[in-house]
Amino acid sequence: MILILGGTTEGRLAVRVADGAGSPYWYSTRGDLQQIECKNGTHITGALDEAAMSAFCRDHDIRLLIDAAHPFATELHRTVASVAESLDLPVVRVERVYTDGSGEPGSDRTSLRWCDDYADAIRKMEADGITRLLALTGVQTIGKLRPYWSAHDCWFRILRRNESLEKAVGQGFPVERLVYYEEVDDASLIARLQPQAVLTKESGESGGFNEKVAAAQAAGIPVYVVRRPALPAGFETVTGEHGLRKAIERLAPGFFPLRSGFTTGACATAAAKAALLSLLGQPVGENVEVLFPDGEILSLPVTLRNPQGLAFQRASEPFQVGPRPDLKEPSAPPDQHTQALSDSATAVVIKDAGDDPDVTNGQEIVATVTFSDEPGVHFLQGEGVGRVTLPGLGLPIGGPAINRVPRRMMEQNLSALYAGGLDVTISVPGGRELACRTFNPKLGIVDGISIIGTSGIVRPFSNEAFVDAIRREIEVAVAVGTPMLVINSGAKSEAFLKARFPDLPPQAFVHYGNFIGETLKIAADLRVPQVTMGIMLGKAVKLAEGHLDTHSKSVVMNKAFLKEVAVSAGCTPATADAIDGLTLARELWHGLPSSDLNLFLSAILERCRTACASVYPASSLTILLLDEDGNVFP
Repeated sequence: MILILGGTTEGRLAVRVADGAGSPYWYSTRGDLQQIECKNGTHITGALDEAAMSAFCRDHDIRLLIDAAHPFATELHRTVASVAESLDLPVVRVERVYTDGSGEPGSDRTSLRWCDDYADAIRKMEADGITRLLALTGVQTIGKLRPYWSAHDCWFRILRRNESLEKAVGQGFPVERLVYYEEVDDASLIARLQPQAVLTKESGESGGFNEKVAAAQAAGIPVYVVRRPALPAGFETVTGEHGLRKAIERLAPGFFPLRSGFTTGACATAAAKAALLSLLGQPVGENVEVLFPDGEILSLPVTLRNPQGLAFQRASEPFQVGPRPDLKEPSAPPDQHTQALSDSATAVVIKDAGDDPDVTNGQEIVATVTFSDEPGVHFLQGEGVGRVTLPGLGLPIGGPAINRVPRRMMEQNLSALYAGGLDVTISVPGGRELACRTFNPKLGIVDGISIIGTSGIVRPFSNEAFVDAIRREIEVAVAVGTPMLVINSGAKSEAFLKARFPDLPPQAFVHYGNFIGETLKIAADLRVPQVTMGIMLGKAVKLAEGHLDTHSKSVVMNKAFLKEVAVSAGCTPATADAIDGLTLARELWHGLPSSDLNLFLSAILERCRTACASVYPASSLTILLLDEDGNVFP
């Protein structure tokens, strides 16, 4: 069981992740003002001191504490640390994303006055002669700043709620000097009050820190910033959903029924970064941190491999090839540099797809990095990585099948280390054979697999990945100019449809699986002019009821609905009796009276067209109902 300490934006994030497991958990907030729905968790309120939290953890068999409270909730952080130590529990801290404090790009950092605490802020403001202040630190800090506002003009911005107002008034702060969040934006508030300075906390991106700093800097006034307090030792820090899920999977096994994994794109990025670090003479540990598309930084295990099989040697100076590499600051200190014995370096990441049935799970993803005279990052095709032969994927024809997001991930992570030109060769030993078990041949990708992934994370049996694959297939179909897109549920129905449309290229046929609605939305988005959909009766009866996702976990055959369709179509009572006796929808083909079958099937198809019309133009859609032998109705 897991206990989440929340009440913040990060608390909502933790709930979102925990709810995705379908397992029970507890979510605790000090007050009851946060409106939050815990689908699988129980929300409890009331402050927990050390004794109460310890008793709760023992009584409810808590195995993991997740601290998602405000960064300035120091008392709670200490309580969590003490309970964790006494009960030997791991703690995951869901931390906010913090910038360097410079506000908007190009802003002047000299306007920031960093303070260790509120007493330090008062001393610095007094020393600087600040007598007119806008405090954006919240109602909880009014008491801490009493020595300042008792002697100077000061405004506090607070939430417009009775609890906050009572707390401010109870500390003697004048009501006429209170302002509220929803009144105006930061810039307008500063323009109206004309303070000499702004006081805020290092509250991170979710606390609007950059916006506050930018508004003050635009007004030409200094910003006094109270640094966030240090977290207790022993907290494992994550900054987003993926990192939190991976931590829970490791520290609370079984909470998620299936483990998540990393995409080939994320693995290639980690390997390429490790290789570049080695090439630059910088140390490489057992894990490499990678910046993911959502801004999270996650670690992947890597292994260095020199192409010539030579060892890496210690050196007092960084290894150089030609002119000294244009290293981004900060560079590693001299005593940590290593000397490579070739002008290229190679690293390997073993693909861990979690519990997803991915054909590349357990495969080596290999990256070799070499300095280049041409600026930028250049991707080369290695063994087992496919070559693009058709348009539509947004990739250069003849180039390696490394998708756009993995390319951006590698470019972003590598350019943060080195500003010069690089050649990056990605290889997957055995990838040529693996590709036969993928859609690559249909997409015009030959000789190997694709390096893919839109988020860097593999979610077990990922709907997102399946829909993304559908989009890529339709993009290729559009690019090769197929006159019609033929969508179908799988290999069996596709074989029937290929026999019906033998002149269409293979790229015209796309599996929708259970994602009829998503497939038609993509076709509409890409302006596909004509779509023919082949559908078996089992999915058709679900679609006719309006279910654009026909998975059995989402919807089952509804006999009451089928009988209503039969009545509206003018079928005899014998059809309703036959429906009552059904086990599978395909039995409708032979179980209905022959005089009613055409009426019933026509009504089902009409309702299917109505359901699909919400996402794709009905005039451009043809629906073919297929039986088990490939016969088509109508």
